[in-house]
Amino acid sequence: MNLRELETYLHEHIPLSLAMQVSVLDATPEQVVLGAPLAPNINHREAVFGGSASALTILSAWTLLHTKLTASDFKCTLVIQRNTMSYEKAVTGSFSARATAPSAEAWKTFTRMLQRKGRARITVSSVLMQEGADAGHFEGDFVALGAFGG
Repeated sequence: MNLRELETYLHEHIPLSLAMQVSVLDATPEQVVLGAPLAPNINHREAVFGGSASALTILSAWTLLHTKLTASDFKCTLVIQRNTMSYEKAVTGSFSARATAPSAEAWKTFTRMLQRKGRARITVSSVLMQEGADAGHFEGDFVALGAFGG
C-alpha cells in the first residue's frame, strides 16, 4: 500500500483522522510518520489540543503495527489496550508523530504468539514532534486478535 492509499484507508476507517486532517508522511514496516496541521486541532490557547496530540501518536503506532502485520500477511483486529503520554512543550504549529518498530526479538515473540494463540500483545513507542524537535512521548500496548496468515 503506498502512502496515499494508506492515508485514504485511515480516513475511511478511522474518521477522526480525516477530521484532524492527518497525512501519511512516511510508512514502512520499520517507521511510520504522520502529520497534522494546527487549525483543526487547535485549543483555546492557540496550541494543539492535547487530545489531538495523543490521538496522532496513538494513530502512528497503530498504523505502524497495521503496516507490519499487513506486510507479514496477518489479518487481524488491532486495538490499543493502554498507553501513557508525556507532553514536554506546547505545540503551536503543524505537528507530527513518528512511531518506530519494536525490536526484532519483540516482534518475533509477538508474531509467534499471534500464530499459536490467535492473540498477542506488543508495546510500541511514538514521538510527538514540531519542526523536527521532540514535544512529547507516547508508549502504548496494543493487542492483535483473531489472526490468521503470517
